[in-house]
Amino acid sequence: MTLKSLIVSQIVLLLSLGGTALADDAAVPSASGLEKAWKPKAGDEIRFNVLRKGNPFGSHTVAFESGPDNALIAKTKVGLKAGLGPITVFRYDLSASETWRGGELVSVAGTSNDDGKKSSMKARLSGNALDVQGSVFTGEAPADIIPASHWNYAQTKSSQLLSTEDGEIYKVKVTPKGRETIKAGGQTIEANRYFLDSDLDVDIWYDDQGRWVKLAFEARGQQIEYVLDKMY
Repeated sequence: MTLKSLIVSQIVLLLSLGGTALADDAAVPSASGLEKAWKPKAGDEIRFNVLRKGNPFGSHTVAFESGPDNALIAKTKVGLKAGLGPITVFRYDLSASETWRGGELVSVAGTSNDDGKKSSMKARLSGNALDVQGSVFTGEAPADIIPASHWNYAQTKSSQLLSTEDGEIYKVKVTPKGRETIKAGGQTIEANRYFLDSDLDVDIWYDDQGRWVKLAFEARGQQIEYVLDKMY
């Protein structure tokens, strides 16, 4: 998921209103500096409660399923909603699915509805590149590009990411910010913080196994925070 919509359209509006177990070479890389690189298995789920200024704003989940020929399927669902009393004044939904096999991203597809504005993308590995067809970009992407779904620790080593919302390829600069003690999944843990500099500034945390455990950013004084529901 790109966070562009979350910032540009959602925050502006609010202000105006006051995937069998994986083989060893599967999707998540053996990242250097990690004690044990986490590799998801079928049945794993990452669930975040999304807060805006400390108040409920929605949820972001990634569920893992097994696929044909020892594939990993990662299904992302995002639902955000803002309202005035019982009236919903903004809604954002995204559904995306990534298929990984043998350490390669073989396909990805996503659809989103940004308060009535619909976008979509799909991409499939073809030779040495991904054939991307999206609302924003249609063409080839590098075969080793990482989708911007955040669960994959490999994005901390990336210089560009693929939007699962509309197919956009955008540049990103990742800077390690050191270790911190944070609360995640009802526990106090040590995590590694990274600063992602792209269309917006995002802080993201991974634990020592490379599991995504927190995300936060600020826009026009509005603090958005992803709070992990439980450890996985």
